[in-house]
Amino acid sequence: MADSAARAGYAVTSLDAFGDLDRSPRVTALSLSRDFGTPFSAAAAAHAARAVASDAVAYLSPFENHASAVAVLADGRALWGNAPSVLRRARDPRLLARLFAPDTPAVTSTNQQWLLKPRASGGGHGIRWWHPGDVVPKGSYVQPFVEGVPGSVAFVAAHGRATPIGLTRQLVGEAAFGATGFRYCGSILGAADDPQFDRDAELLEAACHLADVAARELGLVGVNGIDFIARDGGAVAIEINPRWSASMELVERSYGLSVFDAHARACASGALPAFDLARARTARAAVGKAIVFARHEVVCGDTTEWLTDATVRDIPHPGEHIPAGRPVCTVYAEADDALACEAALVERAAAVHAILEHWSPARV
Repeated sequence: MADSAARAGYAVTSLDAFGDLDRSPRVTALSLSRDFGTPFSAAAAAHAARAVASDAVAYLSPFENHASAVAVLADGRALWGNAPSVLRRARDPRLLARLFAPDTPAVTSTNQQWLLKPRASGGGHGIRWWHPGDVVPKGSYVQPFVEGVPGSVAFVAAHGRATPIGLTRQLVGEAAFGATGFRYCGSILGAADDPQFDRDAELLEAACHLADVAARELGLVGVNGIDFIARDGGAVAIEINPRWSASMELVERSYGLSVFDAHARACASGALPAFDLARARTARAAVGKAIVFARHEVVCGDTTEWLTDATVRDIPHPGEHIPAGRPVCTVYAEADDALACEAALVERAAAVHAILEHWSPARV
């Protein structure tokens, strides 16, 4: 998001958990651990940001789960993003179930499977199977498991209206990238009629309908995303992400739309971009990204060699310690279709994991 803002001509200071090596030289990149000596949390980041002079603020995950931190972040400056009151509604799973009830098939099967999900979660972290009769811990909720293909629709919202800007398939729990369970590990943006989605035209219409409903009923503003399960040409809403989401950089890479500029304009003036997603999707190509997770503890070697590789981003610093299960970097690929794109991502991730094996400290 910081790079997108810088490309759009904004003067940007970013504050995050990692302080990656490859931040744009046009971005003043700060890390909570490196520059403030404190572990990352939404509350800590909001507090640290008070020391940064700015006209406006924008946030990413996990701020959608911490409305009070957003209030601190926005104190005394323009908030380019959804307000705390909107976040509380958008992240309420009971409200989501009611909001999209007409689009969600009723649970009728006696073999229905269930998921236990933390209310304050992101990227599939902490999701596990749940069985009737099991305890539901405080701060968690149960959601029916829906069989199908995971996807996401990205859109810009203002004044109760939505302009869809991207439809992507999500990569979830893929062992090739070091992910497990329901952990989000990437996205692929394909052309219209790409076989990664069955009944593509119907699905696009259904996903855009979800965006319209959310924008109208929740009063969303700026860029947002809705995770869904594609099934039988329909889109079953799973979660609303009322902020910039991981797939949006693929939109910018593929379609050339300045996503941050669209976000800023929607938040500041209510203007929506003149963008036709159906027309943009006629391009015969697929772009994808995958997050590479450490399969075991690793201490990074000379990562500066990756700085000249356009297929790798979010590069850790040399000597950085990365625990098992944590993200190492992001890899990218382009191909004629989504299947070939995913294969290229797998191949690129394998090369990263081979390097990590070389760097890894001795395991006992």
